[in-house]
Amino acid sequence: MKFFLDTAEISEIKALADTGLVDGVTTNPSLIAKSGRNILDVVCEICDLIPGPVSAEVAATDFETMLEEGRKLAALRPNVAVKVPLTPDGLRACKVLSDEGRLVNVTLCFSANQAILAAKAGAAFVSPFVGRLDDIGQDGMQLISDIVEIFAQYPDFTTDVLVASVRSPMHVTDAARLGAHVVTMPPAILRQMYNHPLTDKGLAAFIADWAKTGQSIL
Repeated sequence: MKFFLDTAEISEIKALADTGLVDGVTTNPSLIAKSGRNILDVVCEICDLIPGPVSAEVAATDFETMLEEGRKLAALRPNVAVKVPLTPDGLRACKVLSDEGRLVNVTLCFSANQAILAAKAGAAFVSPFVGRLDDIGQDGMQLISDIVEIFAQYPDFTTDVLVASVRSPMHVTDAARLGAHVVTMPPAILRQMYNHPLTDKGLAAFIADWAKTGQSIL
């Protein structure tokens, strides 16, 4: 499973990239707005930090402008994945961009039927939003299970299931159990995955016992 960071904060990306655990980054208009910076500058900086896919989302909603924006974003760096919404115009733009050899991430997926359409359009990634489904009383992880099962029936589908709207480390665990290809998460969720009270307790005991020996490895 690949781990992407869902953020546009350069400082967070730099800090976690050094762990060697980050395979890519996803951004969206809301995250760019939160950063308060120019989207083109932010995308270039992230791409220079992370060699894996960096999703940059178009702002337009009509096909022609989405295509123009998508091509501009894709030209910034080779590892840009153009992010388009799962709408008729978005899927049409996805098909054209993917046929041109560009990575495309189809976002705002909330049903298995939508995911099938994204795969048919040649998307490199489809992003089902599990947290937002949970918020309205639906089972976000059931959607992941359905999409993974469907994609497995068709070897010609090369679209990765990118689990988005992740709210807790359990979402990551559940996505891994179901065989999702990628999880994108806020930096705080990745940091939470390290934590367990028994790890802290065990390490404290080891340190105390080692101190009693009076030894040094160096």
